[in-house]
Amino acid sequence: MIPGRVLFRVAARPGLAGPLSLAMANRGLRLGQPRRRCESTASDGAVGTDKSGHIDAEPNESILFVDNLFPLRVSSLLFWRPWDTSEMLKRFNSTSLSFLDPVSLVKRAIPATSPVKVTEILPRLNEGGAYVKFAYPRNMSAADIEGELAKTLSKNPIIPWFNPFRGIKMSLVLGRPWLEDLYRLPKSRLRVEFVSAKDSEPPAELSQESLYSLFRRYGKIADITSQPPDSKVLPKFAYVDFVLVRDSIMARNCMHGFVLQEEGSQTQTRLRLSFEQRVKPHHVWNWVTNHPKIVIPIVAAFLAAFTVAVFDPIREFFVKLYLWLKRRTSDILAFRKHQDDDAGLHALFTHRKDVIDSIQNSLLESVDTFVVVHGPRGSGGRELVLDQVLKERRDVLVVDCRQVVEARGEAGTIGKLATQVGYRPVFSWVNNISGLVDLAIQGTTGVKAGFSENLESQIVKILQTTAAALKHVSLAGRKKGDKDANLTDDAYLEAHPEKRPVVVIDNFLHKSEEKGIVYDKLSDWAAALVQSNIAHVIFLTTDASFSKPLSKSLPDRIFHQVTLGDLSPRVAKHFVISQLEPDEESGEAEDGNTPGLSEKQLRKDLVELDECIDALGGRLTDLQVLARRLKIGQSPKKAVSDIIEQSAAEILRMFLLANKGAGEGDKKWSTEQAWYLVKEIASKESIRYSEILLSNTFSSSLTAGAANAEAAIESLADAELITVKSAHGRPSTIRAGKPVYQAAFNRLLEDAVVKARMDLALLTELAKIEAKSIDKAEAELSVLASLPSQPYQAANRVNYLLAKLQSSQLKIIAYEKDMAGLKKVLSQES
Repeated sequence: MIPGRVLFRVAARPGLAGPLSLAMANRGLRLGQPRRRCESTASDGAVGTDKSGHIDAEPNESILFVDNLFPLRVSSLLFWRPWDTSEMLKRFNSTSLSFLDPVSLVKRAIPATSPVKVTEILPRLNEGGAYVKFAYPRNMSAADIEGELAKTLSKNPIIPWFNPFRGIKMSLVLGRPWLEDLYRLPKSRLRVEFVSAKDSEPPAELSQESLYSLFRRYGKIADITSQPPDSKVLPKFAYVDFVLVRDSIMARNCMHGFVLQEEGSQTQTRLRLSFEQRVKPHHVWNWVTNHPKIVIPIVAAFLAAFTVAVFDPIREFFVKLYLWLKRRTSDILAFRKHQDDDAGLHALFTHRKDVIDSIQNSLLESVDTFVVVHGPRGSGGRELVLDQVLKERRDVLVVDCRQVVEARGEAGTIGKLATQVGYRPVFSWVNNISGLVDLAIQGTTGVKAGFSENLESQIVKILQTTAAALKHVSLAGRKKGDKDANLTDDAYLEAHPEKRPVVVIDNFLHKSEEKGIVYDKLSDWAAALVQSNIAHVIFLTTDASFSKPLSKSLPDRIFHQVTLGDLSPRVAKHFVISQLEPDEESGEAEDGNTPGLSEKQLRKDLVELDECIDALGGRLTDLQVLARRLKIGQSPKKAVSDIIEQSAAEILRMFLLANKGAGEGDKKWSTEQAWYLVKEIASKESIRYSEILLSNTFSSSLTAGAANAEAAIESLADAELITVKSAHGRPSTIRAGKPVYQAAFNRLLEDAVVKARMDLALLTELAKIEAKSIDKAEAELSVLASLPSQPYQAANRVNYLLAKLQSSQLKIIAYEKDMAGLKKVLSQES
């Protein structure tokens, strides 16, 4: 039954005339005029008259389209060879066919009792069916034969092997089929174009009701969409959406080229059908793109969760692998060390045995605090901790703050820190790209997406992953059969402090004014490690203000502090001699031309060494330089003199003759302040801190950035020109940065040209300071003099200003007198 009855006229053809319903038209329809039969073109796959792709029928012939003979989409793979229509017809007329052969399905659908004769079979592989051309008696119509075959299939359905849910269907072809061999896959949507059947007449656009009446017989229709009224697209068209693709295939093959005249219309319309890709409404995608303020944070959170779930276990594994590799290679690296260096260090460690024992004992106690090893640069703190205190420890992780802080940019800082702990993989460069994306999104939506992470969050992530790996390393040796196997992990680590790894944070507070966030996060991380009993932490620092940042992380703990000073003259002498012992034991070289030190020469050097050690001091690095010079044959006096000369040249280059134009804004001290300290320390060795603060050179400096006296002293101490000693928690005295600098200061004062030049600069600044004071006094006196009457109350102020002016002027006169003598020295000395 055809739903709906829309009247229209079928195009005039032999045997068809007058207004007919669709059902009536189907019964009386014959296609086309007599034309010659189409020829088989199995050679190239093209069919139809003159290979045009159209098939025509002779009188008393018609065409059926049989559906569901081939599987869709894979037909070209299963049946790849060209089909010869004459061969298919022979197979159709044969007595036995395989059930897998599509021709057998056609033969079963058209039984032998049917009054038709199949004259041609044209397969449509991409559409899964075939055209069957047949001849029928003159006393019957094609519509009657279609009805009989439909009843037969209804009673005895034919189910193909590849599609058990849909049987064979067939329908009469009403239009003029077009057998194109283009690569167009069937779709459930049909584009129905309305074209003119005659060139002189415009086509009529069919209504949705008419389209429904025409196409509903081929299957369930999901929707019919007409062209918008204001559309300029020609030819006019409409979309017919079927529920099933097989139904759209049947409709397209049966109705393509169908010519009709709708009731009330004067023109004939031809239907031109093609498959159309249905554009599905992307509701989800549209919502995502229209709500970036909600979606972008969700995506960022998802990416963060994905990163944590996937990469964090991998990074934790690499941290543990890094510790394992360091443990396995430590013995090899220790074996390859030079024995010459070890001999001298062993002598040093012998005298610091109590310090070594103190630190080792603290690592065997379950005390949740830090061990801080503090000492000036070159005091041997790193060698003492790593080579002596921790030489028997299996798991040691060293974080060198110098490399992390001196890295360029945030990406470099993250990369260096990750390298220190074995954190892999690290995508520090991605953060730069993410930052640009974040900035672009913020500029367009007004909301920061959060794709990029700042330096602080990435440092915390690296340290947290490292802490998790350290905990696993601490628990790696735990077994179920242990007597304390019933303890929790935290209780087990608290009961076995010897099982915990040791984290050494070297060069802590190195350039503390740069990237202070690194030190803050390292301090917090170290506090979490010791409080959770995950690891012991040892800080190595040369900065005396280490207690401030560490107290913020552990405010209720007392640090185990170890201070390393300079060696005493006796220990320093023993250290230098121990450095020479390997040469003496080795004797002559293999060629016999380079003898070691003889006993007589060694005794002579020892007599000189007592005097030289007092001048050189007990700084470990300076003693090592002295030992190396003695090894190459220099006498102790000559070696020490060269070291002092080199130190004096270093001070002159870095502090006294520094180019003021280069980096002047970065310095917090002036050349005049540095020379003032050199002169005072050279004559007194130790000067009071408050005395320096009250001097005009520090309190009234005219150099930009050096006006803050305390900041200038602290900056010079960081540069190691001086050392500030504390008493009762406050700065007390100032001494040379290292012992050899005391001798270097005296050496600088012995150079008449250097002394005259630097004194001239110092007196020049002092004269300018007094001149500035005079200018201020004169300006105030000018204001007082401009008063209409001179009140007696201002007399004391006027006398004070006049006395100050006179005092400053007398100082300037004295300075200029001294400056004249210095200029004379500079003009005479070379």
